Amino acid sequence: MKRVLLFFSLLLIGASVFAAVPLRGDSIYQLPVTLTAQDGHQFALSARRGRVQVVSLFYTSCTMVCPLIIDTMQSTALALDEHSRAKLELLAVSFDPAHDDVRVLSRYAKRHGLHTPPWTLARAEAADVRKLAAVLSVRVREAGDGEFNHTSELILLDAEGRIVARTATIGRNDPVFVEAVRKTLAAQGANAP
Repeated sequence: MKRVLLFFSLLLIGASVFAAVPLRGDSIYQLPVTLTAQDGHQFALSARRGRVQVVSLFYTSCTMVCPLIIDTMQSTALALDEHSRAKLELLAVSFDPAHDDVRVLSRYAKRHGLHTPPWTLARAEAADVRKLAAVLSVRVREAGDGEFNHTSELILLDAEGRIVARTATIGRNDPVFVEAVRKTLAAQGANAP
């Protein structure tokens, strides 16, 4: 019991120290955006601090490019060794909040086998989605009839929310991007307290 209490005490102290360290100016976690995950819980974008992740924007009713985005995120994770894969998180944020509510995101996750962790499918209000897309340099334009034109990229964030790498290769792995993920995870492990 004493070991458990000591562990949680150290965890709380570590979390307090981590939270006290200011974010760098190039961190996307500076953006005050609230997301809602497929399980309904709300969280600030900055709550993902401390975790290396691959991020992309998508929408669930897309039948062409977005399924390839999700598949490429999954295959990027699968290209890693098991230890590295266990430390990587995958965040897909919908840019169609009018359609992609929590229920739709949850069904999509189940249908595609996107389990938490490592997956988080999320939504935000339209204004927040626009801000996030701008910070990530993802262009989105409504094309009508529920369709969107958008850039398709995977973006690698380090634990501090800084963009480390990006790839527009969709439908197959980009070896350069996979290597960037490996290196970022290794650096995170080396810098862990």
